[in-house]
Amino acid sequence: MSRKGISLEEKRRRIEKYLHESCDFFQLKELEKTGQKLGVVQQSVKEVVQGLIDDGLVNSDKIGPSNYYWSYPSAAEQAIRSKEEQLQAKLDLERKKNEELKREIELAQQGRQPSDERDKILLQLKELQVENKALVNEMQLYKDNDPEIYKAKDKAIVVCKEAANRWTENIWIMQSHCSKKFGIDREEFYRAFNIDSDLDTIE
Repeated sequence: MSRKGISLEEKRRRIEKYLHESCDFFQLKELEKTGQKLGVVQQSVKEVVQGLIDDGLVNSDKIGPSNYYWSYPSAAEQAIRSKEEQLQAKLDLERKKNEELKREIELAQQGRQPSDERDKILLQLKELQVENKALVNEMQLYKDNDPEIYKAKDKAIVVCKEAANRWTENIWIMQSHCSKKFGIDREEFYRAFNIDSDLDTIE
């Protein structure tokens, strides 16, 4: 039965440990020879060492015609700390972006929150619409009766209609403001404020 090969991570650990314990400089061919004793096949030593160099865990330098490799525990610890600092900085940046996004969402939602002014406008609008409907119904009862009463009722209806239309236009102005400032579309605005989507002026 053939022996099961060791993982790349285990190869890295063994090579790095050997360099730490030896505290010496080695050429690649020396590491390849030692790697066999450590259970790392010669053909993979170069790849393993290069990976450790890329991660800042092994140092290399060309001295004369040859490349030398070494790694001290203190240097490895420093590389790990540096990596941790980079990751922490990235994490802090992501947290900052997340907080900024939360603030933007809160600002956008402010226009949807109940307020005394909004409730007052909606209440007055509904009252005027109810009053106008009642007057229209009452007008039907009087239209065949006294002309003067009819005129008075008709005038009252006109006044109520104009007032209701003004408040309807105020709602539209508020919707337009929220749309421009917070990017809330018309249908979403009406849902947030419990307003019928077919809100319109009274003819």
